[in-house]
Amino acid sequence: MYQGFYGLREMPFSLTPNTDFMVRLPGHQECLNLLLVALDQGEGFIKISGEVGTGKTLLCRALLNSLDAERLQLAYIPNPCLTPEGLRRALARELRITDAEQLGEIALLEAINQKLIELAQAGRGCVLLIDEAQALPDDTLEALRLLTNLETERSKLLQVVLFGQPELDVLLAREAFRQLRQRITFSYRLQQLDRAQVERYLSHRLAVAGYNGPALFDKAALKLLVQGTHGTPRLINIVAHKALMVGFGKGQRRIGKAFVQRALDDTEGVQNPTTQTTRPWPWAVAAVLLLAVGVWQAPSVLAWAEPWLAKSQQGGAHESGQ
Repeated sequence: MYQGFYGLREMPFSLTPNTDFMVRLPGHQECLNLLLVALDQGEGFIKISGEVGTGKTLLCRALLNSLDAERLQLAYIPNPCLTPEGLRRALARELRITDAEQLGEIALLEAINQKLIELAQAGRGCVLLIDEAQALPDDTLEALRLLTNLETERSKLLQVVLFGQPELDVLLAREAFRQLRQRITFSYRLQQLDRAQVERYLSHRLAVAGYNGPALFDKAALKLLVQGTHGTPRLINIVAHKALMVGFGKGQRRIGKAFVQRALDDTEGVQNPTTQTTRPWPWAVAAVLLLAVGVWQAPSVLAWAEPWLAKSQQGGAHESGQ
């Protein structure tokens, strides 16, 4: 690939959630700080939501790396499409409960409760992190709420952090989940990046990958990249990677607007300015219709309408050329 051409040790825009590449942007750092404080205070439920590709999984990994594993027992469930029993068994495996798969439902719940009590007696809490939480079935969400009923007189035995897409907010807004919703003490919504943050994002990831030189993306390329991706980190990674490939193929180390445009043309889910429909001027359309029915025949009228007709024709030609 292009690593050697750009002086890189590794791929800078891989989609794998590698925490070494995490950019400490204000929003993500603020969210991570909130999580650490909330968990330190022993809160029961915490909810983090954000659009697809805004960095929730990477933030979840960063949180796992930041927590003190000696003080906290960590449990991570990346795929929550589970039945209530499946959720309990997944938690039991994370808690390293012996023979969890052979236990019946009642015995399994008792084993989880006993393990959490033992952790509490040893001065350790338990944190369950669930990624893609918008995929939790209704009955599994209720089973999760019931698990958080396990507590001592002073603290919860189980703390839960939910990471999910905006559909999670819609799900929890339902009347059936009002009890769970009332237990969410902290929540945060991850936002997409603005232009300055995208520039910092690109520079950081390239630097971590080994790049040492002037900015690879010129101002026009950066502007188009922000416009096309709406500042969504995952889309930024995809488009930036493809733009570097185009630059490499053309032997150009400076990434210009045309290279980003090529990348956008080849990427699903982006806003591509070149594919947006250009609508003809309303009065030009009216002029065409009137001429078609023979209302406007005077040379002076035709001369007046000609510039608008020309502009309309140019717009139509632009669309047909795409």
